[in-house]
Amino acid sequence: MSDAIIPLAAVIGCPVAHSKSPQLQRYWLNAYGISGHYVPMHVEAGDLEEVIRSMPKMGFVGANVTIPHKEIVMTIADQVTDRATLIGAANTLIFRKDGTIMADNTDGYGFITNLHQAAPNWDPKSGPAVILGAGGACRAVVASLLEAGVPELIISNRTRGRADQLRQEFGARLRVVEWVQAGNVIEEAALLVNTTSLGMVGKPRLRVPLDGLQSSAVVTDLVYAPLKTELLQYAEEIGCTIVDGLGMLLHQAVPGFERWFGQRPEVDKATRAAALR
Repeated sequence: MSDAIIPLAAVIGCPVAHSKSPQLQRYWLNAYGISGHYVPMHVEAGDLEEVIRSMPKMGFVGANVTIPHKEIVMTIADQVTDRATLIGAANTLIFRKDGTIMADNTDGYGFITNLHQAAPNWDPKSGPAVILGAGGACRAVVASLLEAGVPELIISNRTRGRADQLRQEFGARLRVVEWVQAGNVIEEAALLVNTTSLGMVGKPRLRVPLDGLQSSAVVTDLVYAPLKTELLQYAEEIGCTIVDGLGMLLHQAVPGFERWFGQRPEVDKATRAAALR
């Protein structure tokens, strides 16, 4: 009988039952023949620190963190990466052997890697990106697009104040336009990104006028339920390259899995199929 310690990882959220991460991570564990487990953990905000501090003692090597805990975990961690600090949220925890906890954010990595994989001809320097929304997911998108070399980011959000705050934090390459004017700047977009939940199952439709969208644009939606949103359907019909939101979810999971289980997983058609089961 082996006395090897079986590594454990988890996704922590409130709620967490909707998360696709467990079926994705279990697929990779099985595919690579790794003796490990990945479980969903519903944790209330008041219990979060106690739970996270206890996990390394229980054999956990790390965890993903989802809504609404992505900001508060940064105050619990002993060390926070530069990119998590820049984004202002963490989605990945690494429990080190010395008991310390590191918080990282892989959302920006997941977004940009998905974009390059699904739209290999996209050139970051080809023109402005128009970004709809200014929430937590948007911060990761902005950071990754600036790093990739996109010359200008045009941000529009239903409440302008959040977009203005992004410009203050990220600088002069960001331009803010009113939500009612968003349709007027879409014609400038070499890349159009929806970071809002509009168009998601159970949410209101995305009602931004799209008639100015150029067929040469790349269009991506962070929503992945449905997989092909109305935005992506329209963009595909007029000849745009489209990138769905599932790939971002898959790619953001890669660095954590590698750190926890010692194997860098591939994101391929079989991975997508496993996540969609």
